[in-house]
Amino acid sequence: MRRVAKLSAACLATAALALSATACGKTSSDNAGSSSSGGAKGGIKIGLAYDVGGRGDRSFNDSAARGADKAEKQFGGSIKELTAKTSDTEPDREQRLQDLADAGYNPIVAVGYAYAPSVQKIAAKYPKTSFGIVDSVVDGKNVDSITFTEEQSSYLAGVAAALKTKKAHVGFIGGVDNPLIKKFEAGYVQGVHDTNPKVKVDVQYLSHGQDTSGFSSPDKGQQAAQGMLDNGADVVYSAAGSSGTGAIEAVNGVKGAWAIGVDSDQYNIPGMEKYKSSILTSAVKNVDVGVFDFIQSVKDGKPLTGNNVYSLAKGGVSLATSGGYLKDIQPKLDAAKQKIVDGKIKVKTTP
Repeated sequence: MRRVAKLSAACLATAALALSATACGKTSSDNAGSSSSGGAKGGIKIGLAYDVGGRGDRSFNDSAARGADKAEKQFGGSIKELTAKTSDTEPDREQRLQDLADAGYNPIVAVGYAYAPSVQKIAAKYPKTSFGIVDSVVDGKNVDSITFTEEQSSYLAGVAAALKTKKAHVGFIGGVDNPLIKKFEAGYVQGVHDTNPKVKVDVQYLSHGQDTSGFSSPDKGQQAAQGMLDNGADVVYSAAGSSGTGAIEAVNGVKGAWAIGVDSDQYNIPGMEKYKSSILTSAVKNVDVGVFDFIQSVKDGKPLTGNNVYSLAKGGVSLATSGGYLKDIQPKLDAAKQKIVDGKIKVKTTP
């Protein structure tokens, strides 16, 4: 998250924000002429509480940011961004959400499963504010749980890896060893082995338990990928937030090796241009779609609630085709996708 030299108006709006441990992030200017029952005069006030890495991670958080940016552009208003740190405690996350609610932001989007307990608690305290949470299910009358079938797009990534490897050896790097990232691993490994059971899959996690540094340590991603490449793998899929950029960098240094990105279409992400020749595809999770849908529902006065699942069939997840590197295997990928959509392939959610 980039820092600003001058405090924005939103940062000055409440003393609580000034006391927050997280620095003030982007705050967009109000666009005159746009009004909404869900926001302040001139537009809607969107609060974003990012996971570690924040805007600029070129992956998960950036996808959420795109959804909010689209809403701001279409509806007018402002965006207030606060970002988690790897050292966060539960009270830190609660305070971040409470600061946004106290400052009048509505809706508030919590980006990441780690916010689940704090959303449960803070949403109950602010029943007139709509909360969205990405990647977790929270029961609340004013909560929209935005979830995805990550295992399905990961399955397709596994199919692509198995068809593209020349060494019958591929790898998977997970940011944090938890149930969410296990879904990525499970789908990927199943896709590889359904396509070619003889392909070896190396699996490595960068951090464990409450340690979330695995999502924001490109050096760890680079080291893990380099180890897999040295061990004989020639395709590496990373589900590790900004740590994945390090993995892509390592793969880029090895002729004939491929990297598979995650969450965003990393081939088209600014700052990744020099690695384009090595990015085979990305298992895209359209967080931006879920975030935009939620914000629009609040703007329209009909806030989404419950668990809204974005699946492969609904376009919630997909496999990117940028770069054209999948053209020779596209028919097989299309066939696998159709089998998942039709229910003929049941993708596992645990390894």
